[in-house]
This record gives sequence, structure tokens and C-alpha cells, in this order.
Amino acid sequence: MLVSIFAVLVGLAFGSFLNVCVSRLPRHESVVAPRSRCPRCLTPILNRDNIPVLSWMLLRGRCRSCGARIPARYPLVEAATAALFLLSSLQFAGFSVIRAAVLCWLLLGLAATDAETFLLPDALTLPGIGLGVMASGFQGFLGDMPIFFWKAAAHSALYAVCAAALVLLIRWLYWLARRREGIGLGDAKLLAMIAAWLGPWQTALVFFLAVVCAAAYGVALIVWCEKWGKTQSPSSDEFAARIPLGAFLGAAGILAVFKGESIVRWYLRFFR
Repeated sequence: MLVSIFAVLVGLAFGSFLNVCVSRLPRHESVVAPRSRCPRCLTPILNRDNIPVLSWMLLRGRCRSCGARIPARYPLVEAATAALFLLSSLQFAGFSVIRAAVLCWLLLGLAATDAETFLLPDALTLPGIGLGVMASGFQGFLGDMPIFFWKAAAHSALYAVCAAALVLLIRWLYWLARRREGIGLGDAKLLAMIAAWLGPWQTALVFFLAVVCAAAYGVALIVWCEKWGKTQSPSSDEFAARIPLGAFLGAAGILAVFKGESIVRWYLRFFR
């Protein structure tokens, strides 16, 4: 019980900081200074108004000074981070708890940022790749069948390179066919980060689920625009620009953290 409570409290704190990252990193601002403030009236947020989830509810989602609306993203990210940290503590043990919690924190932040700004900041993806390589090295060293740290880390780095190369190949082929960019470089870095942490099989699962869900979202967007949106349907390139693939990669990555191995094992049973 105490471990679960501790995981929730730590998750709320890290979720609050994650909101700062989501808000500032796309604008290339420091996440350390200045202190949090209302984007409309620029009034610094009081400590009592900076309690994760609770303050947003007490303020009814509005700034105490000017009454500007505070996006629901803030309590949602805080609550989601706390839930993911709790799930990590319940499902894993030892070093794997930290490993799962850190990866979920990164994936949630990148998914939220891409959904809101269509950007995947290098400040999260590139350190995430490095952390994934190191975590995989430690995981291999501390596993049931220990292997040399550098060997496990090298495998992780190779998986990251291959994942990025796959996305870059798709990007290049799309450019040859349409003479337009069809997938962002940030998505390549994000998939590389996922591969560094989860390995090739779960990364393949993440990529498959993300592409399928993104395609379904695109179809739903087309239907919505035809029925209730513009009188003239946007072009396919405009639709592609509206689909935050990184958000789907992040969501699928979080699913893979907790259920990826079991899903892959279930799938591979059909080939035995």
C-alpha cells in the first residue's frame, strides 16, 4: 500500500513537471526558469494553485488572477502520469519499475506534445534514446540470464538505428512518389527511442498499432469534414498534416510497456 501511494505521489509530481515540458519545449523555452505563470496575464502561479489535479479542480479550470481558462490537458497529464507510475509499481519489480515509469513518462510527454503542437521535441527524444540504450544495458546485466552490459547496450543502439532507418526509408519512398514529406523526422527519432527501450519485436507491434490507429483517425477525420466540416473536402496532404503520428506511437508504446510481450507471444503462437 505504501509503495502504491508513493508511486502515485511521485507520478503526480512528475506529471506536473511534464506539463511544463509540453508547454515550453516546443517553444524552445527553459523548463527551469521562469516559474510557472498564466500565459494570458503573466501572473506567477501561487504554490497553493500548483498542486497537481487538486488545484485545477478547486480553481474550476480558470486562472485565479484573470479568469483565463486552464486547459484540461494539465490535470489529465498529471493524473495519467500518476496512473502509469502506479501500474509500473504493481506490474514490475526492482529496476524494471523505474525503467517502465521513465519510459511511460517520456512517451506520455511526447504523445501530448505531438497531439497539441504536431511537434516532437529533440529535448525528449534524443535523451530518451540514450536513456533507453543505458537502461537496456542494465536490464541485460541484471536479468535472469545476465549478459555483458556493453553487449546489451550495443544491441539496443542497433535496434534504434534500424527503427529510425525504417521510418526514413518510408519518408524517402513517399517523397519519391509524391514529392512531398509524408512523415516527420521527429517520428523517426521517437520510433528509435521506442526501439532502444523495447527491442525489435515490441517496436514492430508499436509501429503497426500506431499506423492502423492513425489511418482510422484519418478516415474518421475525412467523414467528419464531409458531413459537418468544410463544404470542400481538404486534400490528402492536408489530412496527412493533421494526423499526429507521434501521439499514436506514444500511446501504442505505453500499451507495449505493459502488454507488449504477451501480445507478441500470442501472435507468434500462430507460426509454431
